[in-house]
Amino acid sequence: MSSPSTQQDWLELKNTLVYQDKAWIDGQYHTAAGGKTYTVTNPATGEVIVNMAACQEADVDLAVACAKRTFEAGTWSMASPAHRKEVLKNLAALIRQHTDELALLESLNMGKPVADAVSIDIPGSAACIEWYAEAIDKIYGDVAPTDSNNIATITREPVGVVGAVVPWNFPLDIAVWKLAPALVTGNSVVLKPAEESPHTVLKLAELAKEAGLPDGVLNIVTGVGAVTGQALGLHYDVDCLVFTGSTATGKRFLKYSAESNMKQVWPETGGKSPNLIFADCDLDKAVAGAINGIFFNQGEVCSANSRILVDNKIKAEFVEAFVKAAEKLVLGDPLDPQTQVGAIIDTAQVERMLAAIERAKEQGAKLVLGGKTDASKRFLYPTIFDQVTSSMDVAIEEIFGPVAAILGFDSEEEAIDIANNSIYGLAASVWSNDLSRVYRVSRRLRAGTVSVNTVDALDFSTPFGGYKQSGFGRDLSLYALDKFTQLKTTWIKLS
Repeated sequence: MSSPSTQQDWLELKNTLVYQDKAWIDGQYHTAAGGKTYTVTNPATGEVIVNMAACQEADVDLAVACAKRTFEAGTWSMASPAHRKEVLKNLAALIRQHTDELALLESLNMGKPVADAVSIDIPGSAACIEWYAEAIDKIYGDVAPTDSNNIATITREPVGVVGAVVPWNFPLDIAVWKLAPALVTGNSVVLKPAEESPHTVLKLAELAKEAGLPDGVLNIVTGVGAVTGQALGLHYDVDCLVFTGSTATGKRFLKYSAESNMKQVWPETGGKSPNLIFADCDLDKAVAGAINGIFFNQGEVCSANSRILVDNKIKAEFVEAFVKAAEKLVLGDPLDPQTQVGAIIDTAQVERMLAAIERAKEQGAKLVLGGKTDASKRFLYPTIFDQVTSSMDVAIEEIFGPVAAILGFDSEEEAIDIANNSIYGLAASVWSNDLSRVYRVSRRLRAGTVSVNTVDALDFSTPFGGYKQSGFGRDLSLYALDKFTQLKTTWIKLS
């Protein structure tokens, strides 16, 4: 069955949705202690979607105790890799069956174009789960090279109770990046979604139960970061915590670990990714890539290529083409399949972006496009600044929105220096048809992923994560299994 094809089709589907307003603990929905709630709204309209359970410390205690009890019982943690594989493949199939519902929930929660959610986010989540499911029965242990009187085996075991805290910009995708490797290796998980976007992971929990995941293995605690997230970060029975979000919050979780049980913390945090465009590139492709690199998902992407570094030989030509391409982007109702730029997550974020735009103008950057909202002040038009220098705030601070800063350079060395002049190091792009140059430049960029003649290249087979204050957690690939397993040496002395 094909997905809805018109705005009206999506609106009709919206009218059939049932919005969950409770957390998920031990395989069932759960009302927060004291009946506390907070408001979840639709970023595109401001309408209240639901008053959601605001989990308190007591609720987190309950979820963690349930996860620990289930883990120690071994129902899932001791199950065969083949069984865990089967359950997660069932879950991937169920996600595909519920693609439209999940895509709509994703769009309504965080404002992204539903066309992107239905074609990218939801299929990607199902594929990620399936990838890890297929991998798990192909992971082997080792035998150490001891003498003939001893045998020493090295095996991977699940770490235990995993806490996961995920952001609102890709609510299901990034949750699945954590959940798939954590679950397939036998852990129990307590996941806190962003307060703005809880609905797709709550639906995922329902589907996981239907797929055969035992109760208590996956728990969802909804609530605000200062209460629910802090309780999870400080909990003594959480063995590992994985996080995607701001650098400031990532540092807070590291502090919580030190104040509690020294749990492993794996942060993937902010970014101010550079996009290096050399004169010998294919200019049309570089322009198209730069558009996608900063304006996809309203620029609400941690690895967004928000700093565009252009060789001064072609800079004027690039800026003209880049502005023309950005002007063609369609901003509008996220439920309209023609929309390419949706709503910003909330009005407070819009105000922060507008303040950053004003500072850029005050500091001497030249506004060549955008810089304004629609009448509702819930959408920000694609915004481009030229004549930016590395000392300006717009070139330093993560804005997390559709705001591009263009900086010129005269040499390869200068381009590298500008690119590395950041506290962040999540991603970078390089555009050039000179193979020697792209290899040389890529090696010197301090970034976790360097995309050559493309932007934001990622695949389940390659790790995603950063350098410096972009954190040191790695999602995706078999390397992600390192976070969720611990190595055990079993030494047998032979008689």
